[in-house]
Amino acid sequence: MLRHVSLALAAVLAAVPAIGVAQEAAPSPVPVPSATPARTEHIATIGDKQLHYSAVAGRTVIRDASGQPTAAMFSVSYLLDNVPAATRPITFLWNGGPGSATIWLHMGSFAPVRVPLNDTGTIVPPGRLVTNDDSLLPVSDLVFVDAPGTGFSKIVGKAKPADFYGVDQDAKAFTQFIETWLSANGRWNSPKFLIGESYGTMRAADVVNRLQIDGVGVNGVVLIGSFLDGTIGGVSDDPRGCIAYLPSEAAVAWYHNLLPGPGPRPQLEPFLHDVRAFAIGPYASALFAGDTIAPADKRQLAERIHGLTGLAADYIEREQLCIDPGHFEKESAREHNVVFGRYDGRFQGNDVSPNGEYPNYDPTIEDVVGDAFTSQFNAYLRDTLHFNEADRYLPFGPGVNTAWSWVRPSGDYPSTGSPLPDLLPDLGLALIHNPALHVFSANGEYDLATPFFGTEFSISQMFLPPAIRPHVTFGFYPSGHMIYLENGSRRQLSTDLATFIHNASGP
Repeated sequence: MLRHVSLALAAVLAAVPAIGVAQEAAPSPVPVPSATPARTEHIATIGDKQLHYSAVAGRTVIRDASGQPTAAMFSVSYLLDNVPAATRPITFLWNGGPGSATIWLHMGSFAPVRVPLNDTGTIVPPGRLVTNDDSLLPVSDLVFVDAPGTGFSKIVGKAKPADFYGVDQDAKAFTQFIETWLSANGRWNSPKFLIGESYGTMRAADVVNRLQIDGVGVNGVVLIGSFLDGTIGGVSDDPRGCIAYLPSEAAVAWYHNLLPGPGPRPQLEPFLHDVRAFAIGPYASALFAGDTIAPADKRQLAERIHGLTGLAADYIEREQLCIDPGHFEKESAREHNVVFGRYDGRFQGNDVSPNGEYPNYDPTIEDVVGDAFTSQFNAYLRDTLHFNEADRYLPFGPGVNTAWSWVRPSGDYPSTGSPLPDLLPDLGLALIHNPALHVFSANGEYDLATPFFGTEFSISQMFLPPAIRPHVTFGFYPSGHMIYLENGSRRQLSTDLATFIHNASGP
């Protein structure tokens, strides 16, 4: 009886504010922004076709299990007029980060408009906007989506950043967005495609599996600059990382004419074929041998890597045969006070710290492109699409990346034992459970951020049934991480994706 009285008293006391103690008020729910979209009509000549299309800029509200709003996700949809929706493909596109808005794909790749770059991949801010001859609008409607906390996408109601800033939290939000968008626009019977770039490829693998679990069949997934398997980690931690990066480092050395020896420079594709064979063969065996490798064999391999990268054999031996990409960017042209770009190894810049171990900055096009893309996109949204938003568009959501949780719920997904997750099992399950699903992996040969051979190696480890393996195909382009910023590569990638979408859409 005393225990019952004590429990009852404790309950009463817990409900009464302590005397003299200020009570912190619960935070007010963040209001949901207006969901009224801005719809505009347009005509564009793309290729040899005059296209009439609608552009719809607005937010889609997603909700929790109790029906309360949690996020208002911003998107711009491009919808071809006067075509049967049931047979018209629809493609959802996003960038990565994590914490990046989708301004890069939107302004640089496959929308009906883009910001043009010159042949060297540079641009003078604020740039300009032109009709995009490489748009995918002739073959598919397009929806460019910003992640919560980026662009104009807002976290609303009583939701918290932690509800979205994580691998599976983020994928759940995008899955909800797609399902809500399909219902609102009557597009459940359209062939469906996902295009993700960089971290957006990890999101795509998660989302396609979730959609499949929800009964939403997807026809195709496009992976641009893939980051799927975080268990490879840094090259100093795992021999697989050293193997993954060597062909990309060799490609950059080839581009800058750093290969030693007499005679003309070899053709790139046969050269990279040989580098792949070396990387997965003698090089892999040596790395996994570790300290047991004979000194003479180690020296011979260092000389071979010298021939592929131009780095000094003595330096390669000191690095234990494993060349960190940051070291490669720094060491390759150290004597000339030059560093190479990580996102695109074709680019080089003045070295501001000649004696440092790593580059102090990435001399790629991203900073210059960012200025022009941001200026043009803000003007385009307001002046052309008539989406009049007082808030600032956030190309990178503040604090999103640093707050990101890489931990996946142990009850739902197996742990990889790595601080970064492996999303290949998700993609593999989607392929197995949906035999009609196709995957296209697009890779930049000069990408030192997400190396193309690492993607080839990782995808080969899904161990798909023989009948499904041909559903995964690859494209390789003489560009960097953002493949579409190199003019020739963008044109070829657009052609390849148009064929992919056509073939994967079914009869």
